[in-house]
Amino acid sequence: MSKTIFTLKERPHVPLETEVLSPDVIASLKHAEVEALPVFLGKRQYRLADFFAIEGDGSEELEIHGDVGRVKWIGRAMTRGRITIHGDAGMHLGAHMKGGTIEVQGNASDWIGAEMKGGLIRVAGSAGGQVGAAYRGSTSGMSGGTILVGGSAGLELGMRMRRGTIVVQGVVRDFAGLQMKGGTIVLLSGAEVRTGAWMVRGTIVSFTPLRLLPTFSYACTCNPIFLRLYARHLQTLGVSFPSAPEAGFYRRYTGDGAVPGKGEILIWHPQQ
Repeated sequence: MSKTIFTLKERPHVPLETEVLSPDVIASLKHAEVEALPVFLGKRQYRLADFFAIEGDGSEELEIHGDVGRVKWIGRAMTRGRITIHGDAGMHLGAHMKGGTIEVQGNASDWIGAEMKGGLIRVAGSAGGQVGAAYRGSTSGMSGGTILVGGSAGLELGMRMRRGTIVVQGVVRDFAGLQMKGGTIVLLSGAEVRTGAWMVRGTIVSFTPLRLLPTFSYACTCNPIFLRLYARHLQTLGVSFPSAPEAGFYRRYTGDGAVPGKGEILIWHPQQ
């Protein structure tokens, strides 16, 4: 398959808005049309070619080189195709995404996968805050798709998410699963404080002990079958965690009782 290659000429001094960097926009365009696509630096409109050296005609596979940590909205609302970023990525990566794959080989900034509905986002490094979250004033965060973070993640991970899966290898900061309404968050290295605050529904799984809010109540020990199915699926994406009954068990807590909510937090305890 042919691909379109973008190489950042120079890191912009203020965030550059590039909603056009999406397979849905670029796939059917010729080289000159891709170069002429509009982008915004502050209040001024420029051509995409003013900031990127572009190789090839448009395609459904985009390859981006350089530190695009100040380049916003890459892959916004994309429905198909693939974007590979060889470096860091900026804010709102894959926001409102409906399908396709985004892979970041460095770190990513805030709001990645915000309100996404489908597709896969994989970040090799760390992510900022509000991963898969709802925008301010919105009632729903991500409602489908998968986000995988190889490093740590910031505040309000999965805020108000309804469906979908978020997996973080490193430690997550405060308010993971804030006002969560559904979906699954897997914390392979745990989180800081206030995990699941005002949680209504959904599942948070932690493989490291958590300091829970007092509004969560211990329910039982268990080893849910659905988590074994999750483990098999995530293993195909390169994520592994213990799931066999003989390896250990989960302590199940329900809450947040302050709402009151019917969410659950499952904390893994390996067999001694």
